[in-house]
Amino acid sequence: MAEEKSGRDGSVQSLRRAFELLERLADTGGEASLSELAATSGLPMPTIHRLIRTLVALGYVRQNTNRRYALGARLIRLGENASMQFGTWARPLLAELVDEVGETANLAVLERDEVVYVAQVPSKHSMRMFTEVGRRVLPHGTGVGKAILSQLPPEEVRALLRRTGMPSYTEHTITDPEEMLRHLAAIARQGYAVDESEQELGVRCVAAPLTGTPAPAAVSVSGPEGRLTKEAVSRIAPAVQRVAETLSAHLANEDLSA
Repeated sequence: MAEEKSGRDGSVQSLRRAFELLERLADTGGEASLSELAATSGLPMPTIHRLIRTLVALGYVRQNTNRRYALGARLIRLGENASMQFGTWARPLLAELVDEVGETANLAVLERDEVVYVAQVPSKHSMRMFTEVGRRVLPHGTGVGKAILSQLPPEEVRALLRRTGMPSYTEHTITDPEEMLRHLAAIARQGYAVDESEQELGVRCVAAPLTGTPAPAAVSVSGPEGRLTKEAVSRIAPAVQRVAETLSAHLANEDLSA
């Protein structure tokens, strides 16, 4: 049996390349041909074919009827468990945010074109916002979703919105892709997003994106409009941004030490 080649950092080359291919598939929206993978990865076609064949056999990649390759169902369990572990790790920071601003704090990640809530710490008010951990929503109608989308290139956002559609949840939901792109550009300049009753009437949400993280994510604070007024947003937004920055820094340090 041939010995696996190792990189300068001691990593196994074939394993590194296999994960790079999975990342390339994710970058294309989850589906690509072998030639597209060769063009984006720079790997020789025989190498790609060998790695893809192994990933298909393991269930991490599947071959569609159109002979294109897509991310496999076996990745779902890994992704969901990793997301929940991320949420558990972030809960103490969310609790500090709740203590500071007095409203419910959330952490969400982008998975397969949907926003998934992976952690929540509720406020101490009797009337408070509650979102079930594990809940999936489309990103265009939520504060966390818009914060996440504001960090993606416009062409990626357009492609995602084409795949998901832009259903209207309330009269305030943005349902036009070009209007959304203009809105996202303003969010990127401002550094945080506000959900103005776009997902649920009477609810306002302030969200800030994490940056430089392996998966797109955002932190938010949500509450009834009567308490989370527009004036309160200017006070709460810096606190949300600070927690997002802290989480981003922790993840970057963890990635560097891995």
